[in-house]
Amino acid sequence: MLKGCVTSRAFERLSGTASTLVNPEIRKWKEEGGRVVGYFCSAMPVEIITAAGFLPFRVRATGSTGTELSDSYFSSINCSFARHAFNMALRGEYDFLDGLVIFNSCDHVRRLYDHWIRQMKTPFVQILSLPKKAEDAQVDWFREELSILRERMEDHFHVEITEEKLREAIALHNRSRRALRCLYELRKDPSPPVTGAEALAVTVAGTATPQSLYSRLLEELLEDLAGKEGHTGYRARLMIVGGLLDNPEYVSIIEDQGGLVVADSLCFGSRNFWTDVDEKSADPLTALARYYIADRPSCARMYAEYPRRVEYIRSMINEFRVDGVIFERLPFCETWGFEQYSLSNDFKEWNIPLLCMDHEYVLGGLGQIKTRVQAFLETLGR
Repeated sequence: MLKGCVTSRAFERLSGTASTLVNPEIRKWKEEGGRVVGYFCSAMPVEIITAAGFLPFRVRATGSTGTELSDSYFSSINCSFARHAFNMALRGEYDFLDGLVIFNSCDHVRRLYDHWIRQMKTPFVQILSLPKKAEDAQVDWFREELSILRERMEDHFHVEITEEKLREAIALHNRSRRALRCLYELRKDPSPPVTGAEALAVTVAGTATPQSLYSRLLEELLEDLAGKEGHTGYRARLMIVGGLLDNPEYVSIIEDQGGLVVADSLCFGSRNFWTDVDEKSADPLTALARYYIADRPSCARMYAEYPRRVEYIRSMINEFRVDGVIFERLPFCETWGFEQYSLSNDFKEWNIPLLCMDHEYVLGGLGQIKTRVQAFLETLGR
C-alpha cells in the first residue's frame, strides 16, 4: 500500500483547495470583492476570465451526496456528474458564481444548460459552440465564439478585456503549465516523489485558485520536492486515461492495491498543460482558439483526432515507463464509450495491458474496484 510522502506547506494548501468546493482561496477572493466565473469543460479558454480580472472556476460536484432534486430534471441514464452538479446548483451550492460559461461539449451538459437558465439565477450565463474537428476552419469558427464571449462579458460586467490583458493572462497560465510539466517530469523517475492521487489533487487545485497564487505554490512545491526520497515499493507503474476525473480518492484506491499512477491523459490532468499557448501570436484570441481546438491533446469528442490521441497516449506510456493502463469512464458517457471501444481494440493489437472501468461520479462499489485492480496487477506479472 502506497502512502503519500509529500510534506509541504504548498501541497497542503493545494490539496485542501481540491478537496472542497468553496475553498479558502475562493472565500478570500469573494470577501475582497472579486468575481468568480464558472465553466464546465477543459476547452474553456480560462485566460479570458483571468484577463477580465475574475477567478476561473471549473465546476465540480465535490461533496455531493445525492441527486434527489435533479432527478426531477434528469433521467437515471444521464451522466451522474451532470445530475450531481445540477443537484448542487438547486441546493444553492454555486451561488458564489457571478457567471457561468457552458459548451455543447456533450448532450448531458447541453441539457444541463437548458435547465440552468430556467431554474437558476446566475447573473451571467453564456453557451458557446465547440467544434468537433481541429482544422483551420474550426479554429476560425471557435475564434469567433470567443470574440462573442469577450464582448458579452465586457458588456455585462462593465470591464475591458484588452489584447494586452489577454497576453498577460496567457503568460500567467503558461507559467503554471510549465511548472506542472516539471512536476510530471519527476514522475518519470523510478522512485517518483509524488503519488498519482497527490498529482491529481495538485492539478484539480489549479481549476479553483487564482493563477498568480497557483503558480507560486507550484514553484514552492517543486522546491520542496527537490531531492526528496520517492516511492519504490509499488507493484506496477500505471497510467489513467479517460474523461472527467476530479476525485483523488479514486486514484488512491488504485494505489492502495500496490500500483503507482505515474501518468495520465485526463481533462483534469495532463491534457490541460502539456503544451503552451503561443505567446508571440499577433492575435491572442486566435492563439487561444488554436490552442484549445488544435494544439493541446484533445478529448474524445474531437472525432477526427483519434490518431493524435493514440500517439499521445503511447508516447506517455514510453516516456513514463508504464506497465499497464486503466481506462476510466462515467456510465452513459457515449463520447468516451466510443473511445473505449477503439482503444480496447488497438491496445489488444499492441499487446499493451488495459483495464476498462466504469464508475459513478460519487464513488461506490469500492470492493469491486479494488478486486478488479488487484486482478489487473496480477496479470502484469510483477
